[in-house]
Amino acid sequence: MKKTIAQGAESIISLDKNIIKERIRKSYRFPELDNKIRKQTTRRETKILEKAYNLIPTPKLISSKDTTIEMEYINGKLIKNILDSSKNKTQLCKQIGNQISLLHKHNIIHGDLTTSNMILKDDKVYFIDYGLSFISHKTEDRAVDLHLLKQALKAKHYKHPNLFTLILKSYNNKEVIERLKKVEQRGRYKQKRIKKN
Repeated sequence: MKKTIAQGAESIISLDKNIIKERIRKSYRFPELDNKIRKQTTRRETKILEKAYNLIPTPKLISSKDTTIEMEYINGKLIKNILDSSKNKTQLCKQIGNQISLLHKHNIIHGDLTTSNMILKDDKVYFIDYGLSFISHKTEDRAVDLHLLKQALKAKHYKHPNLFTLILKSYNNKEVIERLKKVEQRGRYKQKRIKKN
C-alpha cells in the first residue's frame, strides 16, 4: 500500500515497494506551461539519476513517465541522524568527499548536498534526491555545491567543525577548492554589507 513519506515545494515522495516521486502542479502557472516544465525537470532528473547510479551508490531508476519517477528504496540510516555520534566519522567523510569528487568529475552538480540527502546502508553512503541537480562544466558551480554542503554541516553538525575539512581531504580537485575560497570570501563580503545597512 502506497503511503506518503515526504512532501516538499516541488514534489510528493511516496513509498510502496519502491520510492515514487511525483512533481506537484503549480497553480500560479498556466497548465500547459506547468506540465511542460514538470516533464522537463523530471526528464533531467531521470538522466542524472541514471548517470550517477553508474558512478556512486545511488538509488536505481525503476521507471520514469511524464512527471513521475519510480526508484529503488534505500532502507538505511540518514547520515543526518548518525554522523554526530558515529565512531567512523573520518571514514564516512572520506567516502562523501570521494563521491562528490566523482560526481563533479563527470559534470554532475548535485545542488542539494546535505546529510539529509545521504543514507548509510551496508557501509555505503548513498546520495539521494537529485531534484535540483544539473550538468555543468563550470568550476564555479562545483565550488558552490561544496559551499552549500559546508553551510549545511555548520547548521546541523555544529558540534563537529572539522567534518568539512575531512570531506575536502578526499575531494580531488585543487582548482575547485581554490574557487571555493573565493565563493566564501564573496559570502563574507555580502554579510558585512548587510550588517552595515
